Amino acid sequence: MGKQNLLLLITWMYFLSLASSFSTTSAPAVETSTFIGNISSNSTDWMVDFSDIESKFALRTIEEPEDDLCYVVPGQRDTIKECNFNPDTKTFIVIHGWTVTGMYESWVSKLVTALKEREPTANVIVVDWLVRAQQHYPTSAAYTKLVGRDVAKFVNWLQAELEYPWEMVHILGYSLGAHVAGIAGLLTKNKVSRITGMDPAGPSFEYADSQSTLSPDDAQFVDVLHTNTRGSPDRSIGIQRPVGHVDIYPNGGTFQPGCDLQNTMLMVATTGLRNMDQIVKCSHERSIHLFIDSLVNMKQQSMAYRCSSKETFNKGVCLSCRKNRCNKVGYEVNKVRNRRNTKMYMKTREMMPYKVFHYQVKVHFFSKSKISYTDQPMKISLYGFSGEKENIPYVMPAMKTNTTISFLLTTDVDIGELLMVKLIWEKDTIIGWPWWSPDTFHIRKLRIKSGETQSRLIFVAKEGEFSYLARGGEAAVFVKDKEAQSSHKNKRLHKMKMHGSSFQKSALEKGV
Repeated sequence: MGKQNLLLLITWMYFLSLASSFSTTSAPAVETSTFIGNISSNSTDWMVDFSDIESKFALRTIEEPEDDLCYVVPGQRDTIKECNFNPDTKTFIVIHGWTVTGMYESWVSKLVTALKEREPTANVIVVDWLVRAQQHYPTSAAYTKLVGRDVAKFVNWLQAELEYPWEMVHILGYSLGAHVAGIAGLLTKNKVSRITGMDPAGPSFEYADSQSTLSPDDAQFVDVLHTNTRGSPDRSIGIQRPVGHVDIYPNGGTFQPGCDLQNTMLMVATTGLRNMDQIVKCSHERSIHLFIDSLVNMKQQSMAYRCSSKETFNKGVCLSCRKNRCNKVGYEVNKVRNRRNTKMYMKTREMMPYKVFHYQVKVHFFSKSKISYTDQPMKISLYGFSGEKENIPYVMPAMKTNTTISFLLTTDVDIGELLMVKLIWEKDTIIGWPWWSPDTFHIRKLRIKSGETQSRLIFVAKEGEFSYLARGGEAAVFVKDKEAQSSHKNKRLHKMKMHGSSFQKSALEKGV
């Protein structure tokens, strides 16, 4: 108990120091008013004045992904050749966020390696603004304007020197770095191809205007991953509102699997206090690792689905891919630009590869008497042509006589075509309910839709008209309804025959 109490004390001390760093009161002033005035005027002199650039631009290699061995210096053309910059391929510009230590975090080299492995000939440039990033948080937050200007000058200069295509520039920014990327995109002479925001910082930015934050206007396409938006607005580590063309909220965007206090405390206990910051950073940094996952696990691409809220998504009703309602996550995202921000949701595993398969399950409960339960523990097993996943834990939010409910179920196993489903209603206590007269629901069928394949299947009771779901009882078993599938196929063929191209042509000729 002594070690546990010590760890808890250290944890709370860390939280208190972090909270004071996020405080927006008594922040040292940062002189940005002159900068704002300059970019608002018609003068472009600031674009070609490189004397005040403090940020550094290191071109990293796959051989040395952790070290800044060569800097491309704006205004010094020779450094382009010295660093072996390739003018015939795409360029990734990686921008880190706020730092307590004043050093690069481990994710930087991991992202560099993943980018180079996926695009071996690409230029990967890491922006070093560590001196400004290690200040009191409000100070570093204000510095994003100056760092964004540095990055814009660098990109403008590179394009002018090499006639480098704007559509070959992809900027990736994490936390405060995401807003740096946005400001840089705002200030470049033309829009770069893409900006990816990895959990853009929330404090000081939640209510800021679009010229001070990442926004859809900053690039031809802006995609954003939100992974740590817990807390009240402007106090959550990640920004809550959408700031891109496509904004993806993995696991609701508030908290990520595997980032609970128990797991992070175990990490601290086994690896030392150097990982104490993971208690706070785990969910925040998950945005980066989701993007890395999309680079290295090409055959296991995660999918996200457009939905109005995480609560609605958890009901499973948003698993549609019609009219761009679903999208790949990360590097291979489809660049869909709507007039309004597109909010999308997904579930993940707690470790890489993060991909899971999403299913909507609809079930109607019958019973001889009126019964009603909430938050009931279930175990659900899925059996498919390619594999199986047994005893998936799920807490059923509501079970009520003569009521249809819809819920989202996920599995990390690709079971292929779904063939059979089992439901078990668990007891939540040892003595619990009387064994001689447990309440029982009658279920005739399940309707299941797969998000990944878009298939819709009907499952019927394996034996008889109903399967029976009793608390603490046997599994209710359902198998795919072959007759329903055959009927559905025939209806679809008939519809195609009646409304195919020949029907449309004759209708047009008759003026229908």
